[in-house]
Amino acid sequence: MRHFVIVSILTAAMTYVIYVGLTSLGLMPVHASTQATSIDWLWDWQMRAMSFLFALIVAPMSYALVVFHRRKGETGEGQHFEGNYNLEIAWTVLPLFAVFAFAYMGAYSLGEVRRLDPNAMVIRVHAVQWNWTFEYPDYGFSSDVLHLPINRQIRLLMESTDVIHSFWVPEFRVKQDLVPGRVTELLITPDRLGAYRVRCAELCGISHSYMEDDVLVEETADFEEWALEQQAIAIEASKTPEGRGRILAATYCLGCHSITSTQLSGVAAPVWLGLFGKTETLQDGSSVVVDEAYLIESILNPLARIVHGFTPNMPQTFANTLSADQINDIIAFIKTLK
Repeated sequence: MRHFVIVSILTAAMTYVIYVGLTSLGLMPVHASTQATSIDWLWDWQMRAMSFLFALIVAPMSYALVVFHRRKGETGEGQHFEGNYNLEIAWTVLPLFAVFAFAYMGAYSLGEVRRLDPNAMVIRVHAVQWNWTFEYPDYGFSSDVLHLPINRQIRLLMESTDVIHSFWVPEFRVKQDLVPGRVTELLITPDRLGAYRVRCAELCGISHSYMEDDVLVEETADFEEWALEQQAIAIEASKTPEGRGRILAATYCLGCHSITSTQLSGVAAPVWLGLFGKTETLQDGSSVVVDEAYLIESILNPLARIVHGFTPNMPQTFANTLSADQINDIIAFIKTLK
């Protein structure tokens, strides 16, 4: 009995030390949403369980190595044990109850994360290699920066144009895949002001690691002011083809193509500034003038004629995504970039 008491004390002490050590490492990013509350609560209990299970193995093993090792001069056999039915029942029943307990805790946490507020604000998320775009249907505009009002639930309705992407802001804890042909949903209630980053958590192509955008959690008044400004800009832009083209380009194109004099970091895509009317050398050595016909062909069939020095990374899905009028609007915008 003395050995069992000592081992129990050692196991409890080691569990405490391991748990405190792990939690002091700051493994989790800051907590920035109400959904993170139940997730962090569940994670904390998992850390306790992992600390205990590790100690339950290491503490008795270490104690046995020190106390029961063969000493100098000992030649006999160790004490023989036939088994212990009570111990076997205990290590079967207790883990079973632990599994049921964590199953209930996981279901409770999932229920809290999925609880929908009827007054949630809807934001549509569009993902395309390798760009995020956020549409605000209540205001009628899109943005490449996700602005969120604090302490209001946001219902993200998300879809992908090409391949599977995954929306993930570590500070919000929750994550959801975007699957072509489906609309997936994610609920977020930000409760901490600040600037964060949305990342794609699904390997989605050559520039996957650069598929990031800003997420800003703001006071409600600041969000409303920004949203109304963007709404006015979108209304004015929609009156001209080049304005509509700029909006479409922000959604589908500007994650790869730069409208300044330099390429975007990590993406080998032609710069749009000064592109229209330029003579380009193709991979086969021939040349082509970048006019409306060539731009339309490059959007609908990007593998047809590739400019020398570039690899064929452009998605081949725009023929099914963009209408002829939308393509013409994008080209009208490209013409303005001189």
